[in-house]
Amino acid sequence: MKLAKPAIDVGLFTNQLEPMLDFWQNQAGVPFSELLPLGGGLRQHRHAIGQSVFKLNHAREPLSGAAASGIRSLTVASVKVRTTSERSDPDENRVILVPALQGIPPLTIHLVVSNLETHRQFYGKTLGLDEASPGVFAAGESRLALTQGAATQDPVQQALGFRYMTLQIFDVVAAHAHVLVSGGREGSAPRRLGEVAFISFVRDPDGNWIELSQRKSIVGSLD
Repeated sequence: MKLAKPAIDVGLFTNQLEPMLDFWQNQAGVPFSELLPLGGGLRQHRHAIGQSVFKLNHAREPLSGAAASGIRSLTVASVKVRTTSERSDPDENRVILVPALQGIPPLTIHLVVSNLETHRQFYGKTLGLDEASPGVFAAGESRLALTQGAATQDPVQQALGFRYMTLQIFDVVAAHAHVLVSGGREGSAPRRLGEVAFISFVRDPDGNWIELSQRKSIVGSLD
């Protein structure tokens, strides 16, 4: 599966807009880039971490405190720190801030999985990500680091905390079908979001949610 953007995006959900924006922008040093209304009382505050997008989704209605997804923490290269610092945002999401130095990935997503080898096959073979080292996958400058542990099975998609990753691809319909015939599970079928994007969701062997996005501003067409 060919990526249209050499990076992985990550999304979380919150009910605490102002404290979360203050933490991620002012303490973590993640710059705001765009506000995107999603409908249904959701607004996505998009932030840039290198070429990755950190999606802070604010929900008007109360969200559940469901069990954590496999995404347990992020490592972010930040201009705000000179030494490595582990912190938690107002919703207790864990982030490791490292100095933004040459050669340091801007974003690493840390994913706890129930079976390392099964997930290595999924992310490496099914999704086609490059395995930079055992259990660590590269998408351009960003990284996805897998660790075997006490993983949540079938995590809820819209609940507090880190909830999904996004891959930008050229053809959502073809990529979605490829994942389903190659061992992945369906989260939701491809659908069009106006003139912005064509998206779908697939799920890894533990049920973690992965958005496949054909974004017009990146690929030039939704056809």
